[in-house]
Amino acid sequence: MTGFRNDRAAAEFAALRALSARVGADPLLVQAAGGNTSLKDDGVLWIKASGTWLMHAGRDDIFVPVKMPPLLQAVADLDPAAEKAEAFVVADLNPLGLRPSIETTVHALMPQRVVVHVHCVETISLAVRSDAETVVGERLRGLDWVFVPYCRPGLPLARAIAERRGRETNVLVLGNHGLVVAADTVAETEDLLARVCDLLARTPRPAPQADTDALLRLAAGSNYRLPASPEAHAAASDPASCQIAAGGTLYPDHVIFLGEGSVVAAPGETAQAVVHRLAAEGRDAPMSILFPGKGVLMRNDANAGAEALARCLADVTARIDEHASLHYLGAADAHQLLNWDAEKYRQELTRRMEAARQ
Repeated sequence: MTGFRNDRAAAEFAALRALSARVGADPLLVQAAGGNTSLKDDGVLWIKASGTWLMHAGRDDIFVPVKMPPLLQAVADLDPAAEKAEAFVVADLNPLGLRPSIETTVHALMPQRVVVHVHCVETISLAVRSDAETVVGERLRGLDWVFVPYCRPGLPLARAIAERRGRETNVLVLGNHGLVVAADTVAETEDLLARVCDLLARTPRPAPQADTDALLRLAAGSNYRLPASPEAHAAASDPASCQIAAGGTLYPDHVIFLGEGSVVAAPGETAQAVVHRLAAEGRDAPMSILFPGKGVLMRNDANAGAEALARCLADVTARIDEHASLHYLGAADAHQLLNWDAEKYRQELTRRMEAARQ
């Protein structure tokens, strides 16, 4: 990769790619095409491309160079062009024609040279609580951090961050969304990420083993199958997790890859019966179905992104106190996400990646 002013900057970029691959390979930090990382150098922001997977950073060119000064001016002017940031890409250094991450404005507004944004399940499980700012504050005491209530990812979130962060703020906890850490070197950023995740970590609630025999019987004659990840079953086999999931949508990527909320089967209902019930209500066949006390079934055409988010639901809900008051995303939030061009683009790239594998 060319375009860096010196060998030191190029070495930092290589370190960022290595960190991105490590982070992206950890399902407790990043799921599917979620999360993004960046490096600023000589007025250019190198940001993960929309729809690409961080875990592939070591083998693929997944970063896009974006000119910082005009992008920041567009944010200040509330220019809609800042939302996609495509107008600010350094075309000569983007031979693949990649599109900047939907979070490009967030990275640009952080003054630190290196920024890492993850959908850490430890963070999300606290950030969905109604008292998130208080409980997180107890764990991150002594750090320069801020809590940002849920906003649609992209420019609205960037504006909310700009209003709340201080000059030295290097940790952002995003309501119903995830975690951002920033520092001036890749090594410092990785150390900060590890420290914050350790401070927010809790032991997940143990879940009963999935009843796969029962699930296969419930899937008979339907367009459903067992999930790729056995860990996904815990969202349904554990009663507390299932009840939490049934309450609604907890974070944006759930909407994007699994649909709004979680579909829970009634006692005795088969997968086919669930589909018929929803069809009578004018609803599509769900990407996943939770069978309380048994486990989860996935639609046959569920892609890698949906599979990753099915496991994420289990990982997040297992860490939520069953007695906590939670803030779920509303129908308007889901509608915003599902009809947002940036997310449609990200989903299309996921479909293309699946097709290429077959």
